[in-house]
Amino acid sequence: MTSEHRSTSADFSSRAKVANLFATISLIALTALCLAWELRLAPLKPGGSWLVLKTLPLLAPLFGILHGRRYTHQWASLLILAYLAEGLVRATTDAGMMRVMAGLESALATIFFVASVYFARITRPSARSTAAD
Repeated sequence: MTSEHRSTSADFSSRAKVANLFATISLIALTALCLAWELRLAPLKPGGSWLVLKTLPLLAPLFGILHGRRYTHQWASLLILAYLAEGLVRATTDAGMMRVMAGLESALATIFFVASVYFARITRPSARSTAAD
């Protein structure tokens, strides 16, 4: 393998690692935000609400995202769209602290979505063979 091929595959690998890192950080931050939001910061009812259970689906892809599994990135990018939709709706309909939390939820969901789609795109088999050529 020539040095040009090594640098191309190293660049490919580093881009995938950065995309996975962004996806991991945004997923963990979104999970923490949803827990804090519904339990302490701005719950629908004082003392918390059952809406905190919305964080449970975020735990399902966590193991696969932490290990950089392409399939997990693919299906989790579809899952996260529900959180993006909720954040956008609540950002436009709620007021005060809830609006801020909804904006943060939307931002984190968008970061996760972009990072996961990018990771899935650059790790597809045809992209790997193109990077090695």
